[in-house]
Parts: sequence; C-alpha cells; structure tokens
Amino acid sequence: MRIEERLILASASPRRRELLAQAGLQFEVMPAHVPEDPLPGEEAIAYVTRLAREKAETVLAELAKKGGADGLAVLGADTTVTLDEEILGKPADAEDAARMLRRLSGRSHRVITGVALATARGTEVAAEVTAVRFCTLSEEEIEAYVATGEPMDKAGAYAIQGRAARWIPRIEGCYFNVMGLPLALVWALLEGRRQKG
Repeated sequence: MRIEERLILASASPRRRELLAQAGLQFEVMPAHVPEDPLPGEEAIAYVTRLAREKAETVLAELAKKGGADGLAVLGADTTVTLDEEILGKPADAEDAARMLRRLSGRSHRVITGVALATARGTEVAAEVTAVRFCTLSEEEIEAYVATGEPMDKAGAYAIQGRAARWIPRIEGCYFNVMGLPLALVWALLEGRRQKG
C-alpha cells in the first residue's frame, strides 16, 4: 500500500477491527451494506469473494462521490463455514444456531474468508481456507452455548476466540481466518498494491 493511501475497512465486525489493529495497521471503518444471501448454486469461495468485492467496491464508490477515490484503499471481507458443500452463514435464530452446531459436532469443516482490496486502479480478490475440527457436543452443551448469545452473529454459529475454543482440538491453516480476517493474506494484498505503486 502506498504511504499516501488511506485504508478503509468496509466492515462493522469488531473482530476484523481488532485484528487489523493487532497487525499495526492504521485504518478507518466504513461498513458496507450489501445483501449477503448466496446466489442459487453459488459455491462457497465464489460466494465470499463476491461479497468481499461488493463490500469494498460499494464503499469505494460512496467515498468517490464525496471527493474522489484517489489515495483510498478499501478492504472488504466476508467469512463463511461450509460442511458437505452447504454454506453455513450466520444463524437466523437460536434454533438455527443449534442446528448448525449439531451438524458441526464431531466433524471437520472448512472456514473460508474472501478478501478484496479496491482502489481507483482496480480490485484484487483472494480467499483463505482453514479446516477446523470440532469435538462431539452434547445437547446440553449446545443449548448452554446458544443461550450465551455468542453464536448469533457468527458464521457457522461459533466463535473460535470465544467459548467454543474448548471444543476445537485442532485446525489446519490460518487461525485468524477462522476469526474472520486472514492477516497474512491481507498483508500480502496490501504489500502487492504498494509494490505496484
């Protein structure tokens, strides 16, 4: 990323804000408001990269109307969970959260995050995939976890950095991806942008 570029995070996610700050990046937050439903037959990687692109380009367009897009780099991201080719987004309600957790119980699933970096010179898109193993959960554990409210705004109905950590014996891939923002991938996009000048 060029020094004069302002980095804008097109997300309201507190986890993404925390991760960017943890990486030492200076940024502003301007959440994008785009529909998040998958298209008919859309595969998970295509789904999250499309949403990441739409979020980044929507915010870039809004900022461009206010004074031009030069000097702006907008980061969009979207995370989902997949199991048996089914996309598990954010649960609709407590019953849906419990359904998702029953499906994840005792199995491995994939967490996929799409990221997009949009500037006046174009948009670059990439995706990160992490495999996550869940322990077998009892109905009591599922009910107690759902009652905390933690699963309600999380793809796949759990937060690896929260109470669900006790049920995840191993992952294969980027931990930060499971939290919602693969930092090494984001840094590579930013560095690539800077080097291209």
